Amino acid sequence: MTARQLVFKTLVKMDKQGSYSNILLDKGLEKSQLEPRDKAFATSLFYGVLERKITLDYIISHYCTQGLGQTSVEVKTALRMGIYQLMFMGGVSDFAAVDECVKLLKATKFEKATGFVNAVLRQFIRDEKKLLPNKKGEIPEYALYSAPTWLIEKWSKEYSKQMAINVLKDSLKKPPVTLKVNNLKATAQTVIERLAQEGIECEDLSNRFPKLGGVLKLISSSADNTQAFADGLFHVQDISCMLACLALEVGENQKILDMCAAPGGKTFTLAELCNCKSEILSCDLHQKRVNLIKNGVSRLGLGNVKCMQNDAKEYNERFFGADRILCDVPCSGLGVIRRKPEIKYKSLEDFARLPQIQYDILSSCSKYLKIGGILVYSTCTLSKAENEKVIETFLQNNDNFAPAPIEFFEGNPSKVTIFPTDFGSDGFFIAKLTRIR
Repeated sequence: MTARQLVFKTLVKMDKQGSYSNILLDKGLEKSQLEPRDKAFATSLFYGVLERKITLDYIISHYCTQGLGQTSVEVKTALRMGIYQLMFMGGVSDFAAVDECVKLLKATKFEKATGFVNAVLRQFIRDEKKLLPNKKGEIPEYALYSAPTWLIEKWSKEYSKQMAINVLKDSLKKPPVTLKVNNLKATAQTVIERLAQEGIECEDLSNRFPKLGGVLKLISSSADNTQAFADGLFHVQDISCMLACLALEVGENQKILDMCAAPGGKTFTLAELCNCKSEILSCDLHQKRVNLIKNGVSRLGLGNVKCMQNDAKEYNERFFGADRILCDVPCSGLGVIRRKPEIKYKSLEDFARLPQIQYDILSSCSKYLKIGGILVYSTCTLSKAENEKVIETFLQNNDNFAPAPIEFFEGNPSKVTIFPTDFGSDGFFIAKLTRIR
């Protein structure tokens, strides 16, 4: 199976069945016999088509007289792949982009559509491979930024039009990969030197975030197959997640709860921030995901962490008396669409139940906190219904809790929305609360 055939098959499966993009692609790549270079090409093409699907469909609609709704998934996928290569992959020749996409359909029951696909792609080339205006003479914003109209309207209303555009532009860029240095085993400089020995370059961001004990940004390649990774010298984590952990103000001799912890990055950072001198209970709903945390804890050598399966919405008396609680709740993920572009193709209705689930988790977990203790509520979404409104409702219904300042942000706010333009991180929300009685 070629790289393009793998991408075609995976995209069709996603469109028909729905699944997490990274899981489907990773499984396909693992089973394939592709060379590393071809795997890299497949990854770039796969995620590129996902990210730009709304733009690609806008282009296809100019050449598809019967309408996209009447076009099969297979034909649309071949067209999307072809147009993406023509428009966004400069290293692919026009001939290869057209010829290879026509070949994809020859192996399917839609072989008769090869002439149509060939004609559309060649006409797109003649039209100079660019977006054409609609009947109103405009290029709509949803086509420019490859985003659903509802999302543009939501962010424009909740934040500002300019912020919505900035976030959408950022969502089409390559997401950064940052590493949290395991300060129990190494320094930032040690990790930089070790990775350099394996041909991987990093930028040291530690001075920007001095309280985190070592933060690196990958310049090239991936680092999770290195000996430095296997030796537990770091874990991969976005800066926004690290800042949520920092807001919890962990120290020694504390009882710390991480209530929705998988795959474990925040647990690892919390353990490192307290120098493994506090008890950490790291929990998740599903045992398979708990096992992911256990594997990371073992690799990093974090002996103070206990992992267990637990439903965060249900009260568990075992957790009572906590000094610190992190509630990084399930959310819509609108802050990480550049990593999971399939989120854009959901609707507002798909997220309607989330605020109640988030409130229930927060309410249940708050019962474990000692007087004077700190609870941090966080999400990786940009949605006021899941962020500010959940906190506002909780404080209205629980007068024994009060907002607490996050002192490393300017103005010492009790809640912060982090946009990708702030630190180059994911979109994120952090709220800090304390129990006053």
